[in-house]
Amino acid sequence: MPDPRSPDRTDATAREPIDPDVDLRQAGTGHRGRGDTTVLAAVAAGGATGAAARYLIGREWPAPAGSFPVSTLVVNLLGCALIGVLMVLITEVWSRQRLLRPFLGTGVLGGFTTFSTYAVDIQRLGAGAHLGTALLYLAVTPIGALLAVWATATATRRLVNWRIA
Repeated sequence: MPDPRSPDRTDATAREPIDPDVDLRQAGTGHRGRGDTTVLAAVAAGGATGAAARYLIGREWPAPAGSFPVSTLVVNLLGCALIGVLMVLITEVWSRQRLLRPFLGTGVLGGFTTFSTYAVDIQRLGAGAHLGTALLYLAVTPIGALLAVWATATATRRLVNWRIA
């Protein structure tokens, strides 16, 4: 099997940058490096920060029972939009910052977005005879999340390339 990082690859994935935190040669060996503790600490600190921010937003902007959960939708769409920006910046601008993606991407934004609450909201809306709202929310969230990542990644990539040119 050819090395997925090989410049000889001609498929679409060859144009995408490889995550700097993933060493594909070490996959499946079961060995852990000394840096794992540092990465874990970065993810944990970021996750606590993101989860606290999400909690405070939910506390200040609660959704009444049976209503469309706007605060959860906004948190998830904002988090996905920020992930789009972050991934372009990390892969194309700040690629040598080893702990930035684990801290911000996995930690802060992983803790901030809340797709488990999304699932619980859908279940509660359906169980509470608000099936139309549940189905709308079920569709709007993943479509909006994908569009948010795509739009912000595209815009960020264009801005980065414009500044470089």
